[in-house]
Amino acid sequence: MTTDRTRSAARRKLTFVAGFAIYFAALWLLWDTPAIYPLKIFVVMLHEISHGIASLATGGTIDRIVLDPQQGGACHCGGGNAFLTLSAGYLGSLLWGVALLALAGARRISNATLLTVIGGLVVLLTALYVRNGFGLLFGLGFGSALLIAGRKLGPLASKVVLTTLGLTSCLYAILDIKSDVLDRPHLQSDAAMLAEITPLSTTAWGAVWIGVAVIVSGVAFARAYRAA
Repeated sequence: MTTDRTRSAARRKLTFVAGFAIYFAALWLLWDTPAIYPLKIFVVMLHEISHGIASLATGGTIDRIVLDPQQGGACHCGGGNAFLTLSAGYLGSLLWGVALLALAGARRISNATLLTVIGGLVVLLTALYVRNGFGLLFGLGFGSALLIAGRKLGPLASKVVLTTLGLTSCLYAILDIKSDVLDRPHLQSDAAMLAEITPLSTTAWGAVWIGVAVIVSGVAFARAYRAA
């Protein structure tokens, strides 16, 4: 009996690792294709919303959020703690990704319900804060698509969607920091603005954020593996 349980646990863990590898490889190979483009814009939206949440949490406001079709965006905030607000973008999208991965494995609430809730939040936040044409079109369309997915998809398909959103957010956070901060430190990025108010350079902040992203992603993977 114990041997059967051990073998079953080993099979579940092997299936988890194989599934994770397939998801990761697919995202990596399709990264620059139209198939992943909507997911990237979704993560940019999470990035900007994270800035806004940090601003609100520290006594500031969100004036407006804009999303760019070239995978850029901006959250125009008033007041709040500048250090926390600037730091919240990349790290916030990373934490959103970790949360989505954790939710995909939750048992107390169905994945379909989670998709419906996430879709509703995307639509609501878009209506409240996004103030440019592309951003409104994307946010309302993507949120509506998640709402429909939550109503139409079965348990396995819903889990696949949540896992894909989570993995993309984690991966994009790491690659975006590398691209915007380490590869092109001259850009007016969050790290560059943070360097203006702290002793650390743009590159140093990029290195710190990359380190945090890798560690957090590793811990999330280890926890998911143990729970498999």
